[in-house]
Amino acid sequence: MNTSTSFATTITTSTDGTNDPALRSWVASAAREAGDFPIQNLPYGRFRRRGSGEPWRIGVAIGDDVLDLRAALPAVSWPAPVAAAMAPLADGDLNAFMALGRPVWRATRAALSAALAVGSTAQASLAPCLVSQAEAEMTLPCRVGDYTDFYIGIHHATAVGKLFRPDNPLLPNYKWVPIGYHGRASSLGVGGDIRRPAGQLKAAGDEPPVFGPCKRLDYELELGALIGTANEQGRPVTIQAAEDALFGLTVLNDWSARDIQTWEYQPLGPFLSKSFATSISPWVVTMEALAPFRRPFVRPDGDPAPLPYLDSPFNRAAGALDVTLEVWLETAAMRAAGAPAVRLSQSNALDAAYWTWAQLVAHHTSNGCNLQPGDLLGSGTLSGPGAGQAASMLELSVGGKQPLLLPGGEQRTFLADGDRVTMRAYCQAVGTARIGLGEVSGTVQAAAAG
Repeated sequence: MNTSTSFATTITTSTDGTNDPALRSWVASAAREAGDFPIQNLPYGRFRRRGSGEPWRIGVAIGDDVLDLRAALPAVSWPAPVAAAMAPLADGDLNAFMALGRPVWRATRAALSAALAVGSTAQASLAPCLVSQAEAEMTLPCRVGDYTDFYIGIHHATAVGKLFRPDNPLLPNYKWVPIGYHGRASSLGVGGDIRRPAGQLKAAGDEPPVFGPCKRLDYELELGALIGTANEQGRPVTIQAAEDALFGLTVLNDWSARDIQTWEYQPLGPFLSKSFATSISPWVVTMEALAPFRRPFVRPDGDPAPLPYLDSPFNRAAGALDVTLEVWLETAAMRAAGAPAVRLSQSNALDAAYWTWAQLVAHHTSNGCNLQPGDLLGSGTLSGPGAGQAASMLELSVGGKQPLLLPGGEQRTFLADGDRVTMRAYCQAVGTARIGLGEVSGTVQAAAAG
C-alpha cells in the first residue's frame, strides 16, 4: 500500500484523492451505484459480531461490509502516525480519535482509502478483517456527553408557527439567532423499539390536565453533527475556526410527543415531550467525505445578514451542504401483508437549513460554553418548502386536521403503535460518487403499563 501520508492541515471543503469518483475498491459490493458506502465514503461506526459478546470496536463501512479496525491494525504495516491514531479506534474509542483533530483524521482516511483501493498490496491482509454488515450489531458510535437540538429548518418553523400564530409564524429572533435547546443524551440510541411516552395532557378549555399515554406521537427528520475537538470553557470558537471542530454527520430522529409538548413547553421549552428518545444512524460520515457536496450559504433577498460573529467569507462560499433526506413509514398492517414501506417525504438540507453547522458551533460557544468530543448537535426538522417535503407528521397532517391516506386504506394523523419509521440521507451530484449517511429505524411500542 502507499505509505505516504501527511498531517498537513487542509480546509474541509477541499477534495482530494479520497473523493475521486473514479476511485474503486477491491471490496466488490462497494461498487454498487446506489449503495451508501463506496470507497469515497468510509464512515465510522461502533460494532461487534451479533451475539458474540465481543468488545465493541470501531469499524469502517465499505460496501455491504465493515472493516474491523481491531483486526486491521495488526494486519497491515500502517505508517507509524496512522497506526497510533488507529489504536483508540481498535479499542472502540471514537471520542479519543476525534480529539486528535483534523490533520490526523485526514491522514487516517487517506491510509484507509489507499488500503481499500483496487491494486492495494494490503488486500490479502485486510480481506479477513471484513465483517458483513448483516452480521454486525451496532451501537452508538461514541460517548455523547451533551446533546443540543437546534431549530434551523425555516420551512418547518414557519409551518408550525402558522398552526399557532397564523399572522406571525416566525418569532422576531428567528432570523438573527440560531434557536436551540439542551436535550437528553442518556436517551440517545440507534433505533429499535421506541416506547410510547406518558405525560400530562391538557385538552382545550378549563378542564384540568390528565396523565396518560401520548396520543400525538411524532417524528422529526434531522441531521446530527458530532463535535470532534474541544474548546476551553470561557473561550468561544470563532466562525473561522468552527469547521475544524466538526467531525461528521449522522441521520437523527427527534421523537416528539406533541400533546405533552403543547402543555409543558411554555415558558422554558421542551422537556418530557422530547427526552424519552432520540435516535441516530449508527454511521458517522466525516466532513472530508462530504467535501464534494459543500455549497454556498445564501440568505433570501431582504433577510438580515448574520451578525459578524456568525459570518465569514468561507462560510458564505461553502458553509451549506447538499444532503437529500427521506422518511419512510411501514405500519403493522403493511408488515403483516408483506407490503412495502411508503415514503412520506423527501427534502434537502440545502433548501431547508437557515443556518450552517459552523454558525451553530460559533453561536453555541459564543458565551464561553465548552463543547467536548462526541457532543451531538441536532439540526432541527429539515422540511422543504414544497408538497411532500414536510419532515414531521405535525406538518403533513396540518396539526392533525388532515389525515394522511396510506396504501391499503389506512390513515394517520400521528404515529400508531406498531408503526416503523425509517429515515435515510444521501448526497449525490454530477461528477461525484454518491455517498449515504445510512439509515435509522424505530418501531413504536405501546406505552408502559401503570
